Amino acid sequence: MAEKAKEQIINAHKAIGVIDSGVGGLTVVKEISNLLPRESIIYFGDTARMPYGPRSYEEVRHFAFQMIDFLQHQEIKMIVVACNSATAAGLQHYQEACRQPVLGVIEPGVRAALKSSKTGRIGVIGTVGTINSSEYEKKLKENNGNLFLASKACPLFVLLVENNLVNTPEAKKVAMEYLDPLVRQDIDSLILGCTHYPLMKELIQDVVGPSVTLIDSAKEIAAEVAATLEDDNMNNPLESETPRYRFFVSGSPASFEEVGSKLLGREIKAYQVILS
Repeated sequence: MAEKAKEQIINAHKAIGVIDSGVGGLTVVKEISNLLPRESIIYFGDTARMPYGPRSYEEVRHFAFQMIDFLQHQEIKMIVVACNSATAAGLQHYQEACRQPVLGVIEPGVRAALKSSKTGRIGVIGTVGTINSSEYEKKLKENNGNLFLASKACPLFVLLVENNLVNTPEAKKVAMEYLDPLVRQDIDSLILGCTHYPLMKELIQDVVGPSVTLIDSAKEIAAEVAATLEDDNMNNPLESETPRYRFFVSGSPASFEEVGSKLLGREIKAYQVILS
């Protein structure tokens, strides 16, 4: 028992590892840091190989394992797969291979949508890979077989976010083309099935209208992180300890630092790590 307690204390001071295909997972970092201000976070964004949506599941899993392997050399106590495409491609594979808890973004979003919807008419938007996997539909139907589901792949949204083009007329036009068919099907809740999409939240809400509730997977996974740390007694116990935030990317850091600094409200420094 003493050894187990000692291990828990050691693990409590380690960081939360977060992986994503690019900058979108910083929405998860922001929500975790708001909810758990004592916790350190180490982030890896695979900016050189994004977007993941059009890639095969095998390729995405390979990329995810490369990032996970890197983070496991960085003193982490948990891994958050902040990318919906990577979650859909192989969450169970990562969980079976890792000694730390591994959380994905799909199930928390499903639970929130089920709680939110009053009519049982739910929309899901995501990358091509996420939508083609039907993981959201499967999980929703498991809980309620009578739901009406409408899904739409929105691949250009990721590129708009990564290139800092969200507040442009072109972005509004793209959003209307993607989302109008869902609105016409009278959905009352819309799952943002990609962690890039909360960075377009105002635009998406404007297009779908106030009667549609947006389900932000970043907020939902942050709540699950908090619950898991509490259940496993892995919360950082030191109020006085200053949390560490470290950011790694596979591509050039400049654009990531610019978008990330705006999102997190503070200057960030990212370090490039070449993955082959």
